[in-house]
Amino acid sequence: MTSPPINWISSGDPPDTFPDIEIALVEPDGLLAAGGDLSEQRLLYAYRHGIFPWFNDGQPILWWSPDPRCVLRPEELHVGKRLQRALRSSGFQISFNSAFADVIKRCADNRDGQDGTWITMAMNRAYNDLHTNGWAHSVEVWSAGKLVGGLYGLAIDHVFFGESMFTRETNASKAAMLALCRILSSNEFALFDCQIESPHLISLGARSISRSRFIEALQSACKEPLRFGDWPPDCRSIVEYMR
Repeated sequence: MTSPPINWISSGDPPDTFPDIEIALVEPDGLLAAGGDLSEQRLLYAYRHGIFPWFNDGQPILWWSPDPRCVLRPEELHVGKRLQRALRSSGFQISFNSAFADVIKRCADNRDGQDGTWITMAMNRAYNDLHTNGWAHSVEVWSAGKLVGGLYGLAIDHVFFGESMFTRETNASKAAMLALCRILSSNEFALFDCQIESPHLISLGARSISRSRFIEALQSACKEPLRFGDWPPDCRSIVEYMR
């Protein structure tokens, strides 16, 4: 059977040049288009309309809108009693936006069973630029002065679009999720977009919803390309985010 053709976007096309997400492929799930560029304008438009880039070195830029979509409501983050005890005794310190370049670099490191990384140099540059311009943000987890976990993503209007996380100590990425969700919840963020379901995310309270429901949520909570900048300015104990 012949595979359906992939819609091609030229780098010279306007930032809003994307096909209707309803024609995204079923296999591979959500592949919508290829090409274009990673300009700030195109990326912001894509995220606000349920689309994100994901590709490897040697491939063109690939754009995705999977169905279903994994999401987490920040106020519904699940932190079991065992995890609470572990975090309270961990000594983890949490900061925001103090080591964005290091976080994305650690997220790009090869992991067990993984051949290469989708965080290419082009992606690295694009998201560091988004960070410089106030769109992309990082959460850092420190232990004894060393960076042991973290995550990064985009905050647009009242939705946080998670991109990647890493951990070098047990529960470090969960500590990052907890601290971030506390900040998002207190600032009335409607959704944490997790993109693709995983056992790790499900254990924390994430769930899958249909793409149509996800788009409806974006239309309500991500109406405008608005930055969020109300992050804690200092490094704090994880315990402070558990109160």
